[in-house]
Amino acid sequence: MNSTPEIYHARCKACGGQAAFRPGKDALECEHCGTLTPIEKAEAEIVEQNFDEFLQRFKNNASLSDTPAVNAVKCKSCGAETTFPKNITSWECAYCGTPLVIQDSIKEQIIPPHYLLPFKIDRKESEEKFRKWVNGLWFAPNDLKMIAGQSKEKLKGVYVPFWTFDFDTTTQYTGVKGEYYYVTQTYKDTNGLMKTRQVRQTRWYPPQNGVIHQVFDDVMVCASKVIPDTLKRELNNWDKENLQPVKPEYMAGFISEIYSLPPEEGLNIAKEEIQPQIHRAICKDIGGDTQQVLSKNTRYNNITFKHILLPVWVSSYKYGNKIYRFVINARTGRVYGERPWSTVKILLFVLTVALLIWILMLFGN
Repeated sequence: MNSTPEIYHARCKACGGQAAFRPGKDALECEHCGTLTPIEKAEAEIVEQNFDEFLQRFKNNASLSDTPAVNAVKCKSCGAETTFPKNITSWECAYCGTPLVIQDSIKEQIIPPHYLLPFKIDRKESEEKFRKWVNGLWFAPNDLKMIAGQSKEKLKGVYVPFWTFDFDTTTQYTGVKGEYYYVTQTYKDTNGLMKTRQVRQTRWYPPQNGVIHQVFDDVMVCASKVIPDTLKRELNNWDKENLQPVKPEYMAGFISEIYSLPPEEGLNIAKEEIQPQIHRAICKDIGGDTQQVLSKNTRYNNITFKHILLPVWVSSYKYGNKIYRFVINARTGRVYGERPWSTVKILLFVLTVALLIWILMLFGN
């Protein structure tokens, strides 16, 4: 089983210098002479782990004893726990920029990541994507571009942990079906004239019981508690078909966040995530024009999972007394971030619109 005990250090075969993974090139690039060393892709079938059996082995420390403990340091400000390079004296949190005390690092055993998506977007392209994103923000404070622009210099490449879950579901439900019909209604208009109109009514039928079966594949749950929920919901566009087994070469020059959301909690979140799909399936099974679901009970079978790492460029900037974080999908280049709003600009916009409406009404009469 693969693992990532700390940031991997690679040496250039040409000059012996430090090498790092080059996004988009599938190669290690020497920081001194620029030599590229291709990384051989591993053609491996994606294997799902039986959820209950794997966790039981892990808790019993069986079959995982060959997995080395990771060197991890936890940020005292935002709580992010990440790996860090060897032989360093200073380091800072990728999520909030707080200096990290390497002496406070600990060794701990974690469920090792099974697969990852390598970085595809490099730092330079990420900086350009971020610049365009900031320039496109409406109603942003005037000095935001300058402040946020400084944060791009602190961009860090991070492999963010995710859980993916597969399971079969069987849902028993009770619901009622409604069908629309229309009746003719007579009414008086504003001029006192009698007119008719069609009014929709609903005919409800007696409750019915039913059972639906569904299969869910790769329900993704972000295992980081540091990334804001608003950003987690955006980080869902991944080319999972290109997942690769974890190789240390892909980690060279990057850090990986250690999951802060345990798999048991991740599974509960995954079950909540699929509830809307189950609800829609029940409504479709009930039929009719409208439905009411009175009760439902879902069983989850054949639960499997895997631990994957997905690449993002992250940074943060402080505006006022608040820290705003942003992340860049290092596969697509999409930027997702928190941002401040300018109350003055919003107020001026509202007043301008109100003035234009007043002028149109004045001249319209």
